[in-house]
Amino acid sequence: MAKNNDNRMEREDYFRDRAGTDDARFHAVPHDEEGWAVKREGQDDPELTTDSRSEAVSEAKRMAEEAGTMAYIHDEDGKIEDQYNYSN
Repeated sequence: MAKNNDNRMEREDYFRDRAGTDDARFHAVPHDEEGWAVKREGQDDPELTTDSRSEAVSEAKRMAEEAGTMAYIHDEDGKIEDQYNYSN
């Protein structure tokens, strides 16, 4: 159990370090209120909410490409299903 807590803390530090920077990546994730959302790493509020998974995926990829970073696509359970690298 301690190892899981250590991994969670490392992951939280990783996202916190990138929040608000050019290294922040975009995630298309399930969202309670609207169905799907695009979130930037380290931010609580979504960049976009929609009832369409395909729209969330398209927008996450577009935002990541514009920012020169990565897009992570999650499945309905929240697990990463795919990723796109637009890093320069």
